[in-house]
Amino acid sequence: MPDGSDQPTGVVFPEVDGRRSTSATGQAVVADALRPVDPVGAAAAARETNWRSGYLTHFRRLVEAGLTRPEDARAIAGGGLTALHDRMRWRDPDGREVHLSAALGGVTGSPADRLTTEAVGGDREPDTALTLPYRGRRLAGDDLRRQLDAWVAAGVVEPSLRDAVGAVIENPRWLRLEGRTVVVLGAAAEMGPLRSLLRWGATVAAVDLPRPDLWGRLLQDVRSTGGRVLVPASPGTRPLAERAGVDLVHDLPTATAWVSGVEGQLVLGNYVYADGATNVRVSTAVDALTEQVRLARPDTALSFLATPTDVFAVPRQVVDASTRAYAARRTSKVLRGPLRTLSGGRLLRRNYVPGEDPGINDSVVLQQGPNYLLAKRLQRWRATTARASGATVSFKIAPPTRTRSVLKNRALAAAYAGAHRFGVEVFEPGTANTLMAALLVHDLVAGSPPQEHPWQDEAYAAAHGGLWRAAYDPRSALGLAALLGVAARP
Repeated sequence: MPDGSDQPTGVVFPEVDGRRSTSATGQAVVADALRPVDPVGAAAAARETNWRSGYLTHFRRLVEAGLTRPEDARAIAGGGLTALHDRMRWRDPDGREVHLSAALGGVTGSPADRLTTEAVGGDREPDTALTLPYRGRRLAGDDLRRQLDAWVAAGVVEPSLRDAVGAVIENPRWLRLEGRTVVVLGAAAEMGPLRSLLRWGATVAAVDLPRPDLWGRLLQDVRSTGGRVLVPASPGTRPLAERAGVDLVHDLPTATAWVSGVEGQLVLGNYVYADGATNVRVSTAVDALTEQVRLARPDTALSFLATPTDVFAVPRQVVDASTRAYAARRTSKVLRGPLRTLSGGRLLRRNYVPGEDPGINDSVVLQQGPNYLLAKRLQRWRATTARASGATVSFKIAPPTRTRSVLKNRALAAAYAGAHRFGVEVFEPGTANTLMAALLVHDLVAGSPPQEHPWQDEAYAAAHGGLWRAAYDPRSALGLAALLGVAARP
């Protein structure tokens, strides 16, 4: 019999029929999330015979089924979280496997015997104004305001984003986040706020994998800023880069204990990412950590970045703008009919049914797969339930961005290269992460305005890059964008 030595450890998927099936788990979680509100949709999800190709319909239904009442959206979020946490397991190196919550029991005490806290400060004065890198320039003041106006006019961001960032421009003292410590889970993430917050003089607790190369680069960056970073590190006398870091998937109890003891009023920022099924494992680990920390420190605020390549409800004015764009695409009118006919209606479809309120924007990129969508949906569910419990939550839809994880997917990279032909702007990482960090500052200091429905909270200050207001359903234009992107390459 196998000795189990090749089995994964830490946060793991449960065994289903003798194997750890990510599809079976994801399918069951979606069905359970739908069941309190949409039993017919739950049954359809449970009966799906090919989850890897048929998942999209059911993830879309998770949004649609919650639109009638705010209580429905919250029930779906709570049901999804419960379903996932009830299934996921903790497996130690000796092969003992327990419920995930059992692994975290009693970990909120002092972690001093496992990790120390090393503080590293920068050598420069903090930036005293918000500046944004964009196309070789660093925009500030009126230049930045004009760029925000241009993005709104082009349908790249929502007007509420311009208002929020404008408030930060007018109140640069907010940038330091005095009295707060932002815990950046996934500190080295390209889309994370770590470097911007440190430039502005904030205190950041950085959590990422124990990899000396990663920490060497990160610590070097810290020293050229005006902020302070708190680092989890193994005790000892070796250089800090060799001792820093903690693995959230495999050392979750230790990481949870360390975060629980961090100084200051905490902001827990979820910026983790991994490929494939590991993305669900690390996202579940972060969610379990988040709930443990919030139990010990209820005033903890939460921060999330949503992907624009998901399913979202959007306001009527977005639908109307897309409808006008569809009517105005004169250059493509000649080709639109033949292309739709030849493709069986798959190409250049309308983004919305005119007059929808709210509309449903479906920008899912199928190549990203159901594990990616489940990991991101887990974050949306936590934002919804935490907000309903009274927590401060910053949940922002980030723009399409040329990150390394995107560019290594050739099809997606080509589609991004041609996306501008269809009214979509793809951002550089430095522009996107600074913009998102400014929105985080706004939400923590000024607060997001209260909304009636969770979908409206998600839509507030969205930086969707134009996917929402574009004339065409994104997937119906993606293939053409990819062809144009490849043709444009030297």
